[in-house]
Amino acid sequence: MSWFRRMAFFIGLNIVVVLTISVIINVLGIHPYLSNAGMDYGSLMAFCLVWGMGGAFISLLLSKIIVKWTMGVKIIDPTTNDPDARFVLDTVYRLARTGGLTKMPEVGIYNSPEVNAFATGPTKNRALVAVSSGLLRSMDHNSIEGVLGHELTHVLNGDMVTMTLIQGVVNAFVMALARVIAFAIDNALRGDRDNRGGGLGRFGYMITVWVLEMVLFIPGSMVVAWFSRAREFRADQGGARLAGREKMIGALRALQRVSELPLSQQVPEQSQAVAALKISSGGRTSTFGLLRASHPPLTERIARLERSGF
Repeated sequence: MSWFRRMAFFIGLNIVVVLTISVIINVLGIHPYLSNAGMDYGSLMAFCLVWGMGGAFISLLLSKIIVKWTMGVKIIDPTTNDPDARFVLDTVYRLARTGGLTKMPEVGIYNSPEVNAFATGPTKNRALVAVSSGLLRSMDHNSIEGVLGHELTHVLNGDMVTMTLIQGVVNAFVMALARVIAFAIDNALRGDRDNRGGGLGRFGYMITVWVLEMVLFIPGSMVVAWFSRAREFRADQGGARLAGREKMIGALRALQRVSELPLSQQVPEQSQAVAALKISSGGRTSTFGLLRASHPPLTERIARLERSGF
């Protein structure tokens, strides 16, 4: 997808989110949380929950459309004769039936040199599993089966919805806390409640809220990342059960070899939209970056599977 089309899609998606949430707020009758009488904390929490959860869930509902457009995912035709596509499709269907899925997910391939795969979708019965062309070129069939088992476990565990709920709660908390702190700063600058002069002013209040949201988002993202890393360990275990322990370990070792390549030879990810549900988040990470990483280090993931009893 060209840069212009990506930008147009991003702008259009945000317009849809803003309009949808604005309608929901009006339908629910949520009143402004700021007035001359002060801050209405009930309205504030309702406002932040609708915006925080609403944005996250609208993105989830549109997740398959988003990745198809932004990452160029091509859905595999069930009648395909392409050997790579046939193997991926048949393996996903076989593992999905083993896992107990009643409706098969869509299966796709996206053209990218990155060695990765992901699962997304609003529900278990409306999921999408996709692999990169780089992964198909770099891994043998056993390792690819391990990757697909990992991704299908994300679907079986409902990780798309779980991570959306967590992200929505964090979004709402960050929005609410930023506005409470900004209101307290505004009151402190005004001094006497009867003195309506001074303070941040409307524009200053908005800027303060924006800055506080940026600052508070850092610890908030660490909370989301912690949950994401926990889900990755569970998906590794599920992948080992579906595809076989050695195949899952082989897949992680293949990813580790890629991550250990010199930085000049590593391929940047195409999109961060589904980073938390990809099988790998890339190569080297700083100590601080580990706290915000959506995936645990591959060495730790491999060691856990090697110690496991199944």
